[in-house]
Order: sequence, then structure tokens, then C-alpha cells
Amino acid sequence: MVRRFIPLVALAAAFTAGSAAAAGRAPVCTGTCFSAPAGSGALFVFTGHGWGHGVGMSQYGAYGYAQHGATFDQILSHYYPGTTLGPAPVSKIRVLLADKRKTLKLSSMVPFTVRDGSGARHSLAAGTLSFGPGLRLAVDGNQAPQKLSPPLTFLAGKGGPLTLTRPYRGQIQVDVVDGKLRAIDIVALEQYLYGVVPSEMPSTWAPEALKAQAVAARSYALATRQVAAPFDVYSDTRSQMYLGISAESQAATAAVDLTKRQVLFYGGTIATTYFSSTSGGKTESSFDWTGAALPYLVSVPDPYDDISPYHPWGPVPMTARSVVKALKLTGPVLDATTVPNAAGRVAQLNLVTPLDAVPVAGTKLRAALGLRSTWFSVGVLSLAAPSPNAPVTYGSPVTLGGTIRGLTGVTLEQRAPGGTWEAVAPVAPGAVKLTQKPAVTTDYRLATATAAAGSVRIRVAPLVTVTSLTTTQVTGSEQPVVMGASVQIQQQNPDATWTTIATGSVNSDGTFAVPVTLSSGGTYRVSMAPAAGYAAGASAPQIVVH
Repeated sequence: MVRRFIPLVALAAAFTAGSAAAAGRAPVCTGTCFSAPAGSGALFVFTGHGWGHGVGMSQYGAYGYAQHGATFDQILSHYYPGTTLGPAPVSKIRVLLADKRKTLKLSSMVPFTVRDGSGARHSLAAGTLSFGPGLRLAVDGNQAPQKLSPPLTFLAGKGGPLTLTRPYRGQIQVDVVDGKLRAIDIVALEQYLYGVVPSEMPSTWAPEALKAQAVAARSYALATRQVAAPFDVYSDTRSQMYLGISAESQAATAAVDLTKRQVLFYGGTIATTYFSSTSGGKTESSFDWTGAALPYLVSVPDPYDDISPYHPWGPVPMTARSVVKALKLTGPVLDATTVPNAAGRVAQLNLVTPLDAVPVAGTKLRAALGLRSTWFSVGVLSLAAPSPNAPVTYGSPVTLGGTIRGLTGVTLEQRAPGGTWEAVAPVAPGAVKLTQKPAVTTDYRLATATAAAGSVRIRVAPLVTVTSLTTTQVTGSEQPVVMGASVQIQQQNPDATWTTIATGSVNSDGTFAVPVTLSSGGTYRVSMAPAAGYAAGASAPQIVVH
């Protein structure tokens, strides 16, 4: 028997006809709109201000102040109130360049020198050295490598810097620690800053902003140096970016030279001059960030930070599933609310799970999710099907529940099997209860112009009606008409399961008539197999009485 199921085109027509509110309405979530996968749970939409921790000097804000005529010392006084300028107490700094390496490649374009652990000096030819923790090098014109005692201190030749991935000023010291190699650049403080300032701030920015950056970078390096450790600072964001000679620029070097040896002091101690890209309009206090209150790291207005492309940011949509994975949680997240600190940033995010609320520190959340700052708000889009999500009989209503918070312009959208998304109607923020009457199996989702939450599927089963049930024939109808669909006459077993005893098909008008041999007093039903756009359906059980 050939089954002639209703075409998908006809299904889509039935879908539209069954939801008059959707007719002719385009979806709101199109193009670059973020569309969450089906079943991914609630959608969280983050929008915020600034980039970085927001404590101390905002680099874009400093640039803005410079554009408005402020000098570098005025800029620094604004971001670090109560500090004063004074001379740096040290002139050299040790920068960790590489650690726990199996091998190192160090090169020079001119002949150079190495001093071993005993103080002996050895000459090295121009070129590249590749060595491991055995510290075997070809020195003093010998072809055969010799084992040298650690630590090794490489000294640049005249007119040729040492290169370890990139060229650096100063001397490079190599030691062996737990069988691995460690490399440290021992460099003059001012020369170190030649490679830091242009790595932290664009050299094309105003000179006074670059000078402010030079003093902040010099102060931060000295305030945070690890005096008792084998090195003072890292060459990356664990301290501040140091990209050596390749990053140097004339403008940044001039800013360093024009502020030579100047650092900020507070109460006789070098100030820890935190800085970040963008505050968003108001800096963060050290107390709200770390719990340690420093008088010169208080929250201050940052009016010229608005030139930053990150002054506002977002929207950044994230599914509940991705949040759970990033935070290594064990259960689904249904909702989220924020707890602000005194500066208006997020001190804590409370994630609502089926069992309890899970508090997450704003700084931890920012790091785990890759958000630009902790100054953010979170919008929620959530839509859920009834539980259990059993098929809905054709013509019956179904109520979807959910939450819309912190977002506007939200629309309910629907999609038929094989079709495209269509707008149903706008939905107001708050607790959501939406009653729909789908004509076919339908996906529903909540969407804005920039993001759509994961869809939920409402399966629709045909309405199967028995008009006559005798010992020799079963007749009835099904809606909507699915011509050629298979119907089964089923008998209930003592264990409440069902056994098919006869089959037939649906006529063009939606009726069916199936010859059978039934027992009086038995319980029977008519079941319809799944068809395109429909789940399996069944009539109410009936008892043969004659």
C-alpha cells in the first residue's frame, strides 16, 4: 500500500492558517542575529561598559584628557588622587622571558659573549644557538660544544641586540631549574619601558597620554616587582606587556625619556598604579575589586572615556548550557540576577538552578565567560514547554511559560517543519505565559533583533475519532486530513500494552473504514502512525458491546 502523506508545502499553509496572528510577519531575528541551538535552555544577553578591571587609570580616558589639554601629571593626579611624583629608587629590572623550556634558541647578528656561572667569559660567533638544559655550546671558536656551568649570562655584541623569539635590550640570563630552561632579561628600567609603553598604548596617541602611561608603567613595575624571586616582573599581562625592541617607537621612547625615572608615591611608598583600557565612564575602586582599600585607587568619574569603542559593549548572548560549561557547574541554569557593588559593577551573579541559587563572583564570571568588564547587566530570554512535553492533540491549546527580563523588543516566533521562522506577536517583559494552538508540530522561540533563545518544540498529534466500533468494522476520521496515512486497530492486553490486529489508511476526506474481527467486551483503539509534521495519535479506548 502506498502512503500518500500531506506535502510539507501544504503543512506550512496549514501552519500559517492555524496562526492568523503570524500571517505576513517577518521574523525579528535575521542576518547576523545570534540564534541559540534548540534545547540550550535560557539565553543570557550581557551588555556593559568598559574593558578591563577598571581600577586606576583608564587608557582611553587618559587619551581623552590629553586631547582636552591636560598634562601628564594632571592626568595622573585625577586617576591616582593624593599621589606625588618622585625619583625611581632602582635603575635596572629583571624580566622573565621564558620558563620551563626544553630548548632555547638565542641569536645575534654580530659576535657576542657568554659569561658562565664561574665568571669566565667565552666568545660566540654571530648566528643562532640552540641548546637544552645540558648547556652545551660551541664557544671560543671551537667546533665541538662545551658544557658550561649555569647560570649563563649572554651579553650583546656591539650594534647587535640579543634575540629570543624577538630582539631585546640588555643581557639575557639563562638558568636550569628542575631540568628545564629559564631566561631572564636584565635590562635598564628606562630601556624596559621603551618596549612596554608602545605595547600597552598606541604610539599614535597624544604625547601627554603616552607620558602618563610611561609613569604609570614605571611605577607599576617597581611597586609589584618580586624582589625575593629570581626575576622582578613577567613579560606579559601577569605584569604588563613587554615586547622588546620590535615594539619600540619614536613617540613612546620620547615619552619615556621626558619622564625619566619619575614614579608615583603615596605616603613614601611607590603606588601600585593599576591601569586598564576603558573604564566605561567611571573607574572601579580597589576595595570593590579586591577588598583592599587604597586611598589613591578610589572610584572617580572618567568623562572622556567615551572615545573608546568599548565605552559601551554588547550585546553578548550566551546560552545557559555554555555558562554551565564555562563555570564547571553540574546542573542547568534557569535564571540569573546581579548584585552590584558601590561603583555599580557586578560584585556577584546569582545563578538560579532547579535546586538552589549558585553565587559567582563578578570577577570570576568575567574571566570564565570572557566578558570585557564586570560593569554589565544581564538580560534573560527563557521559554519552556509544559512538563511533560507530551504531544498536543490537533485543535487543542498549549501554554508556554518563560521569563523576559532586561530586554525589550521581544517577539514570539514560530517555525513549521521544513519552514522558516515567522513572527507571532510581541511579548512584554516579565513572567511569560503564552497560549498557542499549533496546527502542526511547531518550534517556538523568543527573539530580539540581535538574539534568539533556544527553541522548544510542541509536537502535534492528529485528532483521531472513532464513529463506529463493531465486531466486524471500525470507522472514524482524523483531523487534519493526512491522506494515505496508516491507521492501526489495536487491542489492549491484560498488561495494558497494545497489539495491532488490523491496519488501514486514511481516505482523501480524512475518514477511514477498516474491516476487523473484534471480540465483544474487548477494549480497542485506533492509532495513527507518525506522519510528516505530526506525532503519533490515537483515539480514546473503547469497548465493543455487540
